[in-house]
Amino acid sequence: MAEFFGQLERLAADLYPYRWLIMAGILIVIAAIAVYGHGRGWHNYLWQRRVRLGILGAPVLALFLFLAYDLGSPLFINKTVEEEFPFAYSAVVPQEMAMEEVEEIMVGMAKVNMSVQEAMPESMMRSPAPAPTATPAPAPTQSAAEPLKLKSGSFADQDSIHKGSGQAIIYRGADGSHLLRLENLNVTNGPDLHVLLSPHPNPDNRDAVMAPGYFSLGPLKGNRGNQNYDIPDDVNLAAQESVIIYCMPFHVIFSVATLEMEG
Repeated sequence: MAEFFGQLERLAADLYPYRWLIMAGILIVIAAIAVYGHGRGWHNYLWQRRVRLGILGAPVLALFLFLAYDLGSPLFINKTVEEEFPFAYSAVVPQEMAMEEVEEIMVGMAKVNMSVQEAMPESMMRSPAPAPTATPAPAPTQSAAEPLKLKSGSFADQDSIHKGSGQAIIYRGADGSHLLRLENLNVTNGPDLHVLLSPHPNPDNRDAVMAPGYFSLGPLKGNRGNQNYDIPDDVNLAAQESVIIYCMPFHVIFSVATLEMEG
């Protein structure tokens, strides 16, 4: 059943450029049937059986409306998620600490607001001694504290309905952990979208997406915004060639970002 709905969604994408012509054709057909039925007296037949038709048609209509809302509403509802770049990715992480622990500590300390007042030392109250010549402190090295950008790519439209833009960037933190950062993301929403890493550079069908080596980073947090996704240590990043926004129930590709090595 899921594959059937997926085929319907892909068919709708193929027919989308002709939507106005198709809508006009449907209206013409409905009008022709109505005129023909009125001439044959169908309206009298339906009116005489309106109670029975109402009892039988109400559950069918309710089911149709439920499916239409459940499957179609995500295409028209946008969810924006804004996540800051993790604090810990710009810090030197001690070997005995995990990145999550550093992040928790830094977030907690950011909420602490303490003021400290100290009296001036007595030595400073006396006649000042000649100030020693200050030796400039060596400039701190920033290379160890900066996250390393490994791969990046830009999302592109998959078809006339499933559109996407923004950047996908894979970082390596100071402790060796990895993070996928989606920046300025704007992709068509859909039911149960997931973020996938794939060894295929530009998959265009289910078999290419599900080829051996793909990995799911979990549900898409929002179809718009800036978001972070932790990458487990056992994922072979050297083999991953793309980031995919993928509809899991219906196996439909919404957008792909082909990854390229940085530097």
